[in-house]
Amino acid sequence: MINVSTTPAGTNCLLLGISPEEAAQIKLPTRYIGRKEEIYQDYLRLIDEHLADIIAGRVDEMFELKQFAEALFIHPTHLSNVIKEHTGYHPCYFYEQKLLKMAKELLLDNKHSVADVAAILTYDPSNFTKWFKSFEGITPSKFRRLHEQR
Repeated sequence: MINVSTTPAGTNCLLLGISPEEAAQIKLPTRYIGRKEEIYQDYLRLIDEHLADIIAGRVDEMFELKQFAEALFIHPTHLSNVIKEHTGYHPCYFYEQKLLKMAKELLLDNKHSVADVAAILTYDPSNFTKWFKSFEGITPSKFRRLHEQR
């Protein structure tokens, strides 16, 4: 569908409107899809590096999306939009999943108390327990007890 519209300056311009069915058939250039995948993989790599730095004690605070975007030299909104469009998930989903995996690994190592694990991951112990329970459905202590019995 093509419409002619008049701009505020009085000139005519063509507006191209397409149906949702037509939009679904439009294919993105492979280099654009490749760039999305590149940004996504770079983001995952940065998360892994950052969490390794946290565990090693080289960094004492968790990055936010803004810091990851800065490291990738892109705007935070662009990073968020690209990852959501490419994967269907918000970037925080991947960050939280990797953080949860790290927390579980640390909890399974009995040389760290739950408070120590919280501190390593830059959490206050009570906030860590709430955060862990919201994702895992059980407290860190209960998670540890369940896995000690196996």
